[in-house]
Amino acid sequence: MINPSLSIAQPQTTGKYLVLLPADDVNAGIRALSDRIGTRSIARAADVANHALSGEQLESVETLVLDDIAVAVVTLDPEQLQSVNMAIADASQPVLAIEPEQIMYALGDTGFSKGAEYLQGYRDAINNLVDQLLLPTEQQIQMAAFTEDQATWGLQATKVVDSPFSGRGIKVAVLDTGLDLNHPDFAGRQIITESFINGEQVQDGQGHGTHCIGTATGPLTPPTLPRYGVAYDAEIYVGKVLSNQGSGADRGILAGINWAVSNGCQVISMSLGAPTRPGDSYSWIYEMVSRRALRMGSLIIAAAGNESRRDFGIINPVARPANCPSIMAVAALDSQLRVANFSNRGINPDGGQIDIAGPGVNVYSTWPLPTRYRTISGTSMATPHVAGIAALYAESTGARGEALWNLLIQNAQRLVLPAADVGAGLAQAPM
Repeated sequence: MINPSLSIAQPQTTGKYLVLLPADDVNAGIRALSDRIGTRSIARAADVANHALSGEQLESVETLVLDDIAVAVVTLDPEQLQSVNMAIADASQPVLAIEPEQIMYALGDTGFSKGAEYLQGYRDAINNLVDQLLLPTEQQIQMAAFTEDQATWGLQATKVVDSPFSGRGIKVAVLDTGLDLNHPDFAGRQIITESFINGEQVQDGQGHGTHCIGTATGPLTPPTLPRYGVAYDAEIYVGKVLSNQGSGADRGILAGINWAVSNGCQVISMSLGAPTRPGDSYSWIYEMVSRRALRMGSLIIAAAGNESRRDFGIINPVARPANCPSIMAVAALDSQLRVANFSNRGINPDGGQIDIAGPGVNVYSTWPLPTRYRTISGTSMATPHVAGIAALYAESTGARGEALWNLLIQNAQRLVLPAADVGAGLAQAPM
């Protein structure tokens, strides 16, 4: 049930616009756009090393073009906006769609107030005690198998600990708040980095990105047990698209996707998003970008969002951009394979489904020094589990894009839970 008393804030926009250009003729789209808005400074990703526009360029240049995904980011006055909309309405014009640019956020905070957190923790403790007393023997055996002396419960539940694959030869891009490049657990790894945030380096000053990268690609034998990482031999691509405050505009996120696709990353993990409301549709720009990425062999996997409070009867729709049909939306489960209290549901009929689920409650992984490790919860934590497992399938089968998507869905562990909450079920590693 959706509680109508919960108010989801209006989308936060920047004043800029995203414009979809034809993938087969980006130059024609740029010319048509220039005809409508006049000549101005343009920065194109195709003209810079590794197709990575700098944070400064993303902030200051009037028109940005992300060639590989065929998207432009522009500043428009009302008259120019009307002119571009007229071009879109004209089917003969190579300008396909336009949307306001929005702000997105790291999805690691489940959003309780301090008072609600206390009540939630008290209730969870009581429920856990009752569950332990009343659980059937088979479930008790399963839970006992999740002791974490050697590996986290998430790696056990997804069968990662039993998989012979490591992600070797696969490029995994994590678009987030960056990585603690001084963390000893990543010493000696092949790590390629880019920052798309103006004035900030890739070094993670927030923690969310370091945690997600640890889950997706952490080492087989960390200095301190338990093991927490899935694809321990994968090549790590770190795209800082969220600031050290945990937020970022669409232009940086799309620039990160463009960079990852152009560099051949088979898996792109995004534990970020913005809330949606019942009845909202998905972003057509992100949908077309994700379709184009699939065709180029890159699977985008994103967090479904943490806006629900199921214990209070509040269940909200899948967040943007995970609500796009061509982005794999990941829900969160706890160690008893129940839907996490905060995990969103596939509610909106026009896109917005849950595709798969991953471990997302009490997930242990890396954190910037001096803390080094931390246990947190969120669909953000479930997403890199699925991304790491996707890398294992990419290595073991050679599958890319849509074929890789299908393998994850076909091999998921079916659960006695609604598909609207968990999609195909719990992601499972290849054997």
